[in-house]
Amino acid sequence: MNKEKKRKPKIVKFLSKSILIILGGLIAAYGLEAVLIPNNVSDGGVTGLSIVGSQLFGIPLGVLIAIINIPFVWLGYKQIGKSFAIYSVIGIASLAIGTVLMHHVPAIIKGDTLLVTVVGGVILGFGMGLALRNGGALDGIDMLAVLLSKKLPFGTSDLILFLNLFVFIIVSTVFGLQGAILSGIAYFIASKVIHIVEEGLSGSKTFKIITSHPEVMVETIRDRLGRSATYKDAYGGYSNELFKEITCVINRLEESKIKEIIQEIDPHAFVTVYDVAEVKGGNFRKRDIH
Repeated sequence: MNKEKKRKPKIVKFLSKSILIILGGLIAAYGLEAVLIPNNVSDGGVTGLSIVGSQLFGIPLGVLIAIINIPFVWLGYKQIGKSFAIYSVIGIASLAIGTVLMHHVPAIIKGDTLLVTVVGGVILGFGMGLALRNGGALDGIDMLAVLLSKKLPFGTSDLILFLNLFVFIIVSTVFGLQGAILSGIAYFIASKVIHIVEEGLSGSKTFKIITSHPEVMVETIRDRLGRSATYKDAYGGYSNELFKEITCVINRLEESKIKEIIQEIDPHAFVTVYDVAEVKGGNFRKRDIH
């Protein structure tokens, strides 16, 4: 009985993630077929190469997306894990099937290049971000970049940019220089939307504050923001003077408020701010301040 109870949540989790990944694939397919491709604008990565191949050889886009991504899915399996590979297969399959089903949908925008790149990039990025947020991927070039970063002295993001430069050079042979530039802009917009969808609109920030008034600072942050904070000893490297370093995690909406508090209590405080991708556990709960 206990084993059956444990299996049910796993099955429910797998199904819920799969449904969202499939939805992400279909949204991305719609962005390609209803906005970008009819206006001679491509995407980056494997999808961009597939679009070029489809235009040159008349092979259905969905077929090329499925075939070209096979080695990248294998890389994902070897480098990231079995579950990621399974979810990626689901995502790539949904994108491929979606492009076939939506191939004859009417374009929602025609001619306005700025609007095409913005709307197309937002729709594509939302779909890809939804898949990534739930553990899958719709494009294999990121997996190749992860693998190469372990063997070359470059970061993953640098390699993704470098690989996509080659993709857009190839895109220019089919869509022309203007099409390649617009494709690059659409890809940039899509990457920013992916980041937002993955992390959420609110996001979090960590404030590290070195101050000579730690008790007052912590109490004020708690009273005005409803946030708890921790602090530890910090010694000045030059003066060897003892300070307290306060650490407080807040959401983005509270950033201006905490800066006001710091300025009011200790204008000479040393402050560093970090973006936080995810916060779990501990006491990251906001107390009612009303």
